[in-house]
Amino acid sequence: MHIAIGDNDYDYDYDKDKEFSMRVFLTGGSGFLGQHLIGQLRAEGHSVVALARSAASAQTVTEAGAQSVRGDLAELAGQGDPAVPPAWLDHLHDVDAVVHAAARMEFWGNDAGFRADNYDPTVALHAAAAEAGVSRFVLISASGVSIGSQRAAVVDENTDNGTPAIAYCRVKLATENALRDAASPGMTLVILRPPFIWGQGMTTMAEAVDAARKGRWMWIDHGRHIMDFVHVDNLADAIVLALTHGHDGTPYYVTDGTPMAIRDFFTALMATQGVDVAESRSVPLAIAAPIAALADGGARLLRRRTAPPLTNWLIASMGRDRAYDISAARADLGYRPRVSLDAGLLEMAPS
Repeated sequence: MHIAIGDNDYDYDYDKDKEFSMRVFLTGGSGFLGQHLIGQLRAEGHSVVALARSAASAQTVTEAGAQSVRGDLAELAGQGDPAVPPAWLDHLHDVDAVVHAAARMEFWGNDAGFRADNYDPTVALHAAAAEAGVSRFVLISASGVSIGSQRAAVVDENTDNGTPAIAYCRVKLATENALRDAASPGMTLVILRPPFIWGQGMTTMAEAVDAARKGRWMWIDHGRHIMDFVHVDNLADAIVLALTHGHDGTPYYVTDGTPMAIRDFFTALMATQGVDVAESRSVPLAIAAPIAALADGGARLLRRRTAPPLTNWLIASMGRDRAYDISAARADLGYRPRVSLDAGLLEMAPS
């Protein structure tokens, strides 16, 4: 481990059996992943400074156990005076690591919007962290960077990513590349690529349950295709490990290590909310794909702000087999999925 004290630099061999307390600057702390991560960081003896852009977010991160700092990543994306850096950046001088989990996450939209909301603030935050002498920057990316023209059933970090299917993922991949190419001597960059994040408190359940209860749930090919996923606490564990492990500039896929049929996973997940989707209607991929292409292309041509019911992204993510090899995360990070599918589902079920 590389530590700078005054004008002197020291290298230490990190002992995993020895406690090492770090001070971590976190973005996205009030979100689903962020709240779980704050708890895990605190449990491991680390302290957390969390950026909060509203009073409600500040209260959330404080209740989770972090020190809240008011500020907005938008201030780094040209929405403020470039000659006057936001005051909250001063906190970077007092931390050991930055975990950047905040992002606008939507499956619809154009590249320009995601570059403004995600790419520009991330690149600026990374540069500011390097300038402040932060030793490690952990970027939460997405496994979707390889969903699109890349159609291999199983991928790992050495698989060519191809062209991602949606703007959110294309910009995520561009962000990874920009940070890897940036000059940041003394600061290690570790990139984590989680797939579908699930667990107690997940914010996407209400919308999915509502759709199912209104009869809008639909399988492609009866949900037989293979998918991967990661429990929020398993991902939090991987992030904690990435504070002291992992190679500079390397992306790591992080999953539960139990890929399965889409139908099996979502039927069990929705059942925890009292909804049965097992017998929902199904559309063959051969029919769904051209319909999605027409609907998706038409909506984009008309510059619709909301996605049509069937999109190219749904076809790419639900209509083909996709699993991720997590051997690199196991070897380099020491990652071991701690929460099993059964345990996670039991936790989500009504008491």
